[in-house]
Amino acid sequence: MNAQSKMAETLGRAPGFDLPDPRTLPSLKGKVSAEEWRLRCELAATYRLVAMYGWDDMIFTHISVRLPAENGEERFLLNPYGLFFEEMTASALIKVDLKGNAVQETPYFTNPAGFTIHSALHMAREDAHCVLHVHTPYGVAVSAQQDGLKRYSQFAMIVHDDVAYHDYEGIATDLDERERLVRDIGSHCFMILRNHGTLTVGANCATAFLRMYFLEQACRAQILAQSDTKPPREEPPAMGAKVMQQGAPAFAAGLGDNLAWPGLMRKLARVNPGYDQ
Repeated sequence: MNAQSKMAETLGRAPGFDLPDPRTLPSLKGKVSAEEWRLRCELAATYRLVAMYGWDDMIFTHISVRLPAENGEERFLLNPYGLFFEEMTASALIKVDLKGNAVQETPYFTNPAGFTIHSALHMAREDAHCVLHVHTPYGVAVSAQQDGLKRYSQFAMIVHDDVAYHDYEGIATDLDERERLVRDIGSHCFMILRNHGTLTVGANCATAFLRMYFLEQACRAQILAQSDTKPPREEPPAMGAKVMQQGAPAFAAGLGDNLAWPGLMRKLARVNPGYDQ
């Protein structure tokens, strides 16, 4: 089987398929529960915010959210493969089961690699209601460095001691990798996927997004600091622990999310409205 045929088999689509413009889809508002619609809007907004901040990788990478269970079965929302983050809508998101199978009518399909990572963390971590994974140049650059994230900046010290690492195993289509992902993240809320990218989890989209903001800023500051001819100054572990404790309220439920998220929603409404379609 050649590479093209293998990819078509993985996606469950023959070459030459068409993907509809998400703006043309009928709205699911009123056709799903109020809670599901709220989470759909929140997740679609998060996709657009990731694009607005320049963290997207065209149609690749993923953000997922856990939905309320249906008849005792776990349900999640994931992005359709082939849509840009900046055009994501609440009605375009795909509801899937634990195996990544769509459990709703949809003209779209998902990226199998996306759910390999996300299903593992959702299943293992009850607190991981949102899982956010990106491939930014700065995040990937730090993921390729032998020593990973260093305590070069306040951004880094806020997250450093909560960062886990997972070794590269190729494009994440192997379901066996889920066990190792779960083992490596443990109880951490940030993960650097070596030679690959970064990941955060949160009790909601707002917290996962805020965590990624700090992690991305830390990675960016590290790469910029390393452009000097002299080695950057790294703070000692004790200072890192102190700053992490000082910054912890930023990720506490009802604090950091309530402070930053409403402003982010106002900014999104000004710059790129339409996520709630």
